[in-house]
Amino acid sequence: MHMQPSATLVDLLRHGQPVGGQMYRGRRDDPLSPLGWEQMRRAVADGTHWDAVLSSSLERCRAFAEEVGHGRGIPVYEEPGFVEISFGHWEGMKTEEILARYGKALGAFWLDGDANPPPGGETVSDFHQRVGAAWDRWLERLWGQHVLLVCHGGVIRTVLSHALGLSPAHMLSRLEVPYACRSRVRVTRRPDGELLSTLVSHGSR
Repeated sequence: MHMQPSATLVDLLRHGQPVGGQMYRGRRDDPLSPLGWEQMRRAVADGTHWDAVLSSSLERCRAFAEEVGHGRGIPVYEEPGFVEISFGHWEGMKTEEILARYGKALGAFWLDGDANPPPGGETVSDFHQRVGAAWDRWLERLWGQHVLLVCHGGVIRTVLSHALGLSPAHMLSRLEVPYACRSRVRVTRRPDGELLSTLVSHGSR
């Protein structure tokens, strides 16, 4: 009789609204606004127990991750591999500003982020490889635990594409991940060692 494979649960939580509001922020290290703090605290107010908190190294994620971890007495880990995609010269700009200054380049990026990366920015493939490597590394390290991963919209889309075997380009352009959006992935290991990932919920508690 085979034992049931053990499972790892990861709750993916996007940061709340940062200071400065909606823009192509990327690696720009803005802190959370008061509304952003409120959004995130509300997103974790259901009493879920986590064994560990994992976070992007950018402040809009890290500061809240530390509040949760220290408040609950659980370890907090920082991972630079989970920082947002680099938007290069577009960082700090709103959509209309990019369209005015760079014309069709923004649309071209969303159609094919490898052939048309932001000027000075990161390709979708490089971003996918970086995030996927961080995901695999921490999944192994925290196996069997229930983990809260505080990160970014692009990172959540990319984690889901990597874990579920979907196209990263499609996930980046077609999956909505609002501020403080919370999703859950369950990962099990089959008897042959292969990992099976399931999206349990998206955008809800």
